[in-house]
Amino acid sequence: MVKTKATYNHYQTLEVSPKATQEQIKQAYRRLAKIFHPDSNQAVENEERIVRINAAYEILGDAEKRKTYDRHNLQPSQQQKATTYKGYYKRGKSRGSAADADFETWLTNVYKPIDKTLKTILYALKEEINELSADPFDDELLEGFQTYLENSRDSLKEAQNLFRSQRNPSNAAGVAAHLYYCLDQVGDGIEELEFFTYNYDDSHLHTGQELFRIAEGLRLEAGGAIKYTF
Repeated sequence: MVKTKATYNHYQTLEVSPKATQEQIKQAYRRLAKIFHPDSNQAVENEERIVRINAAYEILGDAEKRKTYDRHNLQPSQQQKATTYKGYYKRGKSRGSAADADFETWLTNVYKPIDKTLKTILYALKEEINELSADPFDDELLEGFQTYLENSRDSLKEAQNLFRSQRNPSNAAGVAAHLYYCLDQVGDGIEELEFFTYNYDDSHLHTGQELFRIAEGLRLEAGGAIKYTF
């Protein structure tokens, strides 16, 4: 079993309450494992974090091991220390103004302009789809849709280059991961929408819209993760 420092509370590591169900613990583990998996190093470089996540799930994911862990680590006098993710990371604000400054710089120079670009791409799709649905074989409407796709592809490329231009601070890892996967989904969505212009198959429009819906959810998760950062 991988051991971690005693200072790391397994519930805090998985971002769940000590009252969480086994299913909630499993879901939390899957979500975090995806975000901090080594394969996503382009967005997150935090090997220590995935080691802690795996170690925490090895204990909390097994009902019997969890009972033993709780018995030795969550005595009544200690339970108040088992804070939720939000409280845990808010305490991080006292860890130094340098981390705060790095995060704010990254937020201003990278996150905010990318988020603005994403909103432009995602929100404009609905209008384009509505117009195109009037007559998918109308050359003028199709030309406008193709222009939207070309502009979106160019904007996405700029956003991706900006994302890679600066290494995200360690305390922005969660935000960066959501942003990375969001950009990836948008790219797949644009590619799927382009297929429609070749064969007029509505399934490509539906799939593209679904990919954009997933991307929007990731964009919102990135924004939500900011409040848990330093």
